[in-house]
Amino acid sequence: MVALSLMLSLGLALPCGDGLVIHCGKVMSMDDSDSIHAPGMIWVEDGELSYVGAVREVPEGWELRTEDEMWAMPGMVDLHTHIHSGGWGDTNDMVHSVNPELRAQAALRPANRLGKLACAAGVTCLLGIPGSGTNMSGFGVLYKTKTSGSFEEVVWKRVGGLKVAQDSNPARRAGTEGWGNCRASMGWTLEDVADKALASRREGRRDPALENLEKVMAGELPVLIHTAGSEGVVNTARMWSRKYNTHCVISHGSFDGWKVASVIAEWGVPVNHGPRTMDWFSSRNGRINGSGAEYVAAGVPLFSLNTDSSVIPQEEFFLQGSMTARLGGSPYQMLRALTIHPAKAFGLDDRVGSLEVGKDADIVLYDGDPLDPRTRVMRVWIEGELQYDRDETRAFF
Repeated sequence: MVALSLMLSLGLALPCGDGLVIHCGKVMSMDDSDSIHAPGMIWVEDGELSYVGAVREVPEGWELRTEDEMWAMPGMVDLHTHIHSGGWGDTNDMVHSVNPELRAQAALRPANRLGKLACAAGVTCLLGIPGSGTNMSGFGVLYKTKTSGSFEEVVWKRVGGLKVAQDSNPARRAGTEGWGNCRASMGWTLEDVADKALASRREGRRDPALENLEKVMAGELPVLIHTAGSEGVVNTARMWSRKYNTHCVISHGSFDGWKVASVIAEWGVPVNHGPRTMDWFSSRNGRINGSGAEYVAAGVPLFSLNTDSSVIPQEEFFLQGSMTARLGGSPYQMLRALTIHPAKAFGLDDRVGSLEVGKDADIVLYDGDPLDPRTRVMRVWIEGELQYDRDETRAFF
C-alpha cells in the first residue's frame, strides 16, 4: 500500500492491478490536515485505502467508478449504541451493581435489521455496549455494520471497551445489593471495584472477573462513562481522569453538563455527547443552549456525538451533527465529531475515522452535503466491499 502511494507521489508509472478506483466530485478525508479534494480519487486494494488525493491516471486492470456528482467521506463511528442484538435484548443485567466480567459480544446478531439501517445511513463502525441500569455493566463489542457475514467477519474487537454508568439511571435501581442509589454510593461502589482490580494486578493474582477491568485501570482498554449534569460530569472526570488516569471518555454530558466544559477541557477528557444535544430545561436561562457547541467552544478535545441507539435511531446519527451545527457548532467540526474524533477518542484511528492510506476502506458516497437532511446516502463500502447501493436496491428506510 505504501509503495503504491509513493509511486503516485513521485509520478512513476503504475503497474497493472485489480483494485477499485472511485472518482468523486469531492473527497473529504477528515485527516489531520483537513484535506479536501474536489474532484478527488480514492484507491482501494485488499480492503484498504492505497491512495486518497487528486485525480490521477488509472492504469489498466483497475475498476474505475466515476461518481462525479458525489461527495465521499469516511464511514461514521458511533461509540454509544445498543442495537447489536437487533433490539433491547441485552440492555441490562440487574443482579449486581458492578459486572466487570460481563461482555456484550454474546448478544451480537450480525447483519440484523437495525445494523443494516445503520449501514444504509453511512454508519460503518459501532461500539455495542450494555445498558446503564448498573454502575458497571460490562464490556462492549466493536463491530462493522456489514449487511452480511458471520460473527468473525463483522467483529473487530470482542472486548472494545468498558461501559460505566455513574449518574442518573443506576440511582433508580442498581441491583439487589441496594447500592448505587445516590452519588456517594455510586462513587464508593466504583472506586471499590477499581481498587480491587488495581490490587489484583499489583499482587499478580489472576481473577477472571477483573481481568479486563485491570486493563482499563492500566490504560490498555478505554472506558466510556454514562454521566450527565454538571455535578455528574465533573465528579466522573475527577475520578476516572485525575484519580485513576484511565483512558476515559465522558458519554452523554447532557442537561447542564456543558457548564463544567472548561474544567473538562483543562483535564483533557474527551466528550462523546448525546443523545440530548441541547439544554433549555435544566438551565432555564431564557434560551436554548446548544450544549455541543459549548463543549467545543470551551476546547474539549476530540468532541464527538452519539445516538445511544435506539434512543435516537441509528440511521439518524448524521442528524446529531446537523442539529448540533444548527445550534451553534461548526458544520465541519460536526463532521469530525461523527468520524475521526470518536475514532481517536477510543484509540481506533489506526483503522477508521478518516480516508488515509493504510486504513480500512470504509467509504460513504453522498449526493450532497452529508449534514443536509435532504442528502441521500448512495453507496457504502466497508473494508472495500460494497455493502449498500441505493441504485441497485430499494432504500432501507
